Amino acid sequence: MEQYRVQPGSQVDLSQWDPNDTSLFPVGKKEGRKRLKKLNKRLAELQYLLWAENKHKLLVVLQAMDTGGKDGTIRKVFARVNPQGVQVANFKKPTPEELAHDYLWRVHKRTPGNGEITIFNRSHYEDVLVVRVHNLVPPEVWGKRYDHIRAFEKTLADEGTTILKFYLHISKDEQARRLRARLERPEKRWKFNPGDLKERALWDSYMEAYQAALSRTSTEFAPWFVVPANHKWYRDLVVATTIIQTLEGLGMRYPQPVEGLEAIDLSGL
Repeated sequence: MEQYRVQPGSQVDLSQWDPNDTSLFPVGKKEGRKRLKKLNKRLAELQYLLWAENKHKLLVVLQAMDTGGKDGTIRKVFARVNPQGVQVANFKKPTPEELAHDYLWRVHKRTPGNGEITIFNRSHYEDVLVVRVHNLVPPEVWGKRYDHIRAFEKTLADEGTTILKFYLHISKDEQARRLRARLERPEKRWKFNPGDLKERALWDSYMEAYQAALSRTSTEFAPWFVVPANHKWYRDLVVATTIIQTLEGLGMRYPQPVEGLEAIDLSGL
């Protein structure tokens, strides 16, 4: 998955990243879905091992433009995991209580504990994306937040959290197609928000904001991956494979059983 990793210190130009790319898995939608089922099974095994060992913790950050596929990624990639060990945090408009604290306060308390996977559906990055695009605070305020975020993620990493951040990269044309589908299909109409059209009009500003965030906050301890997401099946394969490879690299082991189990007589059960 290295070709999708944003190298620390590099300057990201999203126009150079093809959202239609399927080069790592040139198998097509039908075969891609079959492969994902195998990956689902492997991820469930690794998540069970993570839970049992109770040593490591994984934070998965998902960011995307509207219709980018955050919900679908969660649903498809984590289809077989045990919900006891996986939490999803969805960061919407801050509450009055959250606004009374620093912008990272509501985020820090949702990070994973030992043995857990936490998925951020949107995240602390909204404070250098939406906040920047809509001028909710002056540039001298949001401009400092890149440093804050790097320091925050370094603290998590130093304390044992493995961090993976995925930007689900769709084209503007693909977003238009998905927005039309929400209106045309009755079962999807509830997802259409007229405000999405206003956000779409700010596409170029969002691309600038994303490029800055990806460039300034992709680090060795908290890397960003730009995932081609026009093809949903390919998006899911890339995200699932990256997570699986990362978990396999942790060298996890099941805890040793208590001594004497072999001598227990179960014949009377």
